[in-house]
Amino acid sequence: MNLLQLPEDWLARLSRYSIGTRSKVRGHHKGSSLSRRFGSSMDFSDFREYHPGDDVRHIDWNVYARTERVYIKRFLDEQEMRVHIMVDASKSMEGKWLFARQLAYSLGSIVLMNDDKLSVSVGQGSQPPFRRKGKSAQKLFAHFFASLSKAGEQGFAQRADFQPAKDSTVLFVLSDALEPLDDWQLFFSRAARYSKDIRFLHISEQQEREPRFTGDLRLIDRESADAFNVTMTAQTMREYSRQHQEHLAGLQTLCSRYGVHYLPVHAEDGVQQILLHQMAKQKWIQ
Repeated sequence: MNLLQLPEDWLARLSRYSIGTRSKVRGHHKGSSLSRRFGSSMDFSDFREYHPGDDVRHIDWNVYARTERVYIKRFLDEQEMRVHIMVDASKSMEGKWLFARQLAYSLGSIVLMNDDKLSVSVGQGSQPPFRRKGKSAQKLFAHFFASLSKAGEQGFAQRADFQPAKDSTVLFVLSDALEPLDDWQLFFSRAARYSKDIRFLHISEQQEREPRFTGDLRLIDRESADAFNVTMTAQTMREYSRQHQEHLAGLQTLCSRYGVHYLPVHAEDGVQQILLHQMAKQKWIQ
């Protein structure tokens, strides 16, 4: 926990929350999330007439006494929610790596504390994903994040491994999305096959949104290692701002096209602001 520089009471504060979703909760094992199916939980749904083969323990004898007709109670089934978190570990994420890990760890902890099933994959899948269920996996989860290497892979959108995300109730994607829009179109078209509820957390830092460079510079692209000689003038800044806005608009258009929920987050705002205010406002957690 200290390696992620989170407050000592952070898990206790997160224990009041759960992952919100309108998707049908899936899974064959019991959990704490209410499915749209009917089963044997303590959450009453409605009545229906008795049919041969129904569980006689669900007959409501009070209704029978009043109507002389046999009805059974139906209850909402409790099934596990399956949440997968994909974290971009490309070179451009180096300055945002602590924030990205804090956010992924916080979301994953909420899943585990609600006895739901969690999987986490980092980068292109070069290291085994984390896969566990329930509160008892919290220490293993903390160890998983403590042992992560620094961000430094070549690209993410084109090479991301989606296999661990199969059949996810909710799929979170954490990335700075600095790769070309064509790569992201491929990414989102693939992601839509693995989950019906995809949430894209677009991480940025102020220097990317509003660079403060001046004079003659040699800029090096962290992803491709390409170098550019640039004179930072007012015209250069306007052109950068125009292209940056075009990229953002293109990302949002792609998300809309593929049914992906989009949320831009600023690393300098901190994980508490993002999680407990922005994401709670969107009902991504509740």
